[in-house]
Amino acid sequence: MAEVQIMTGNTAAATAAKLCQVQVVSAYPITPQTSVTETLSQFIESGELKAEYVRVESEHSAMTVCISASTVGARVFTSTSSHGLLYMHEQLHWAAGSRLPIVMCCVNRGVGAPWSIFNDQQDSISQRDTGWIQFYCRDNQEIIDTVIQAYRIAEEVYAPVMVCYDGFVLSHTMMPVCIPDAEMVASFLPPYKPHTILSPDNPYNINPVLFPGMRKNSAGILCDGYMEMRYKLQEALEKARDVIIATGIKYSKLTGRDYSEMLWRYKTDDAEVILTGMGSIATEATVAVDQLRQKGIKAGVIGVRVFRPFPRIAVQQALKNAQAIIVLEKAISYGFEGALCSDIKAALYGTGINPPLHNFIAGLGGRDVKAREISEAVQASLTEMKNKNAQNKTIWINCRK
Repeated sequence: MAEVQIMTGNTAAATAAKLCQVQVVSAYPITPQTSVTETLSQFIESGELKAEYVRVESEHSAMTVCISASTVGARVFTSTSSHGLLYMHEQLHWAAGSRLPIVMCCVNRGVGAPWSIFNDQQDSISQRDTGWIQFYCRDNQEIIDTVIQAYRIAEEVYAPVMVCYDGFVLSHTMMPVCIPDAEMVASFLPPYKPHTILSPDNPYNINPVLFPGMRKNSAGILCDGYMEMRYKLQEALEKARDVIIATGIKYSKLTGRDYSEMLWRYKTDDAEVILTGMGSIATEATVAVDQLRQKGIKAGVIGVRVFRPFPRIAVQQALKNAQAIIVLEKAISYGFEGALCSDIKAALYGTGINPPLHNFIAGLGGRDVKAREISEAVQASLTEMKNKNAQNKTIWINCRK
């Protein structure tokens, strides 16, 4: 029987890793991620989880350990935040290029300078092009459920998965969480079958230097070049869309919680104004929508659960009837706009779906963003959108300019 407990987002992530029976855990402490691996170390020390906990001197080394362990056939887990994720950057590329099904939680935190330990999503957004699948969770229940699904997805498409959730807002906030039954998780998640096995009886090189063109190996077999390897990684992430949906449907049938789409919806059936975002800011937008509807504005929310691979078809379908779009983001691509906003525009380009769109940058470095502020900003935007010169615009909420 599933059990309901009150727990933090970090405890939910650690509990999910335990349910998935990870075999190797390696991480380095950094706020606000630290208690994830502290909890896992307690599970291992007490014997609740039979795994190796590898202590390292840095986040770069933590990912290196995960790469090595995954290569020889272990199911692995790590977590990090902010500068820890940035320190891993080189190895994130290596993990994806090696097609290793590593699962990592990124507890989102602002990036220095200046220093901030508080939440925004600049850290994970800055790593969007490393070849990792990226999920964004709106609450602690989604954290535990997404980590469990992440292993099945990663091990089917052989690509690493980053499960992102907002630091402090979720990581340290207590919420009711329904913990899936261990036997159910075991039946849902088959044993990991690695695509690389290292053995002294069959020695070979992994990830050697590749020349620009395809070349024959010592056995005379024509092998992929660097470009073919990149093409196959791209194809894997494109394929991942179907795998994510199929995995979500199967998990939904087992738990009764709906993960059948790469998006989630709130009051969108008759919505003319669509607010969209990722993580907890999209949850805050649902409260703003209730306030807007009290004022007679037909608003709804589309929450983006999966950022990579980008759910372009789902976005097109969800926004096809929108008369105005508001994209809320806790990150920005400096010199242009929010990354989610750019991707939504790209997904809609050429479809004939062309409502006015405003990009709201909010909550950077943990700056509070209230539903009331979102509601007021949306109302101001709707007034501006009547002016053709202000139909596409980036607006900073609660920021003194």
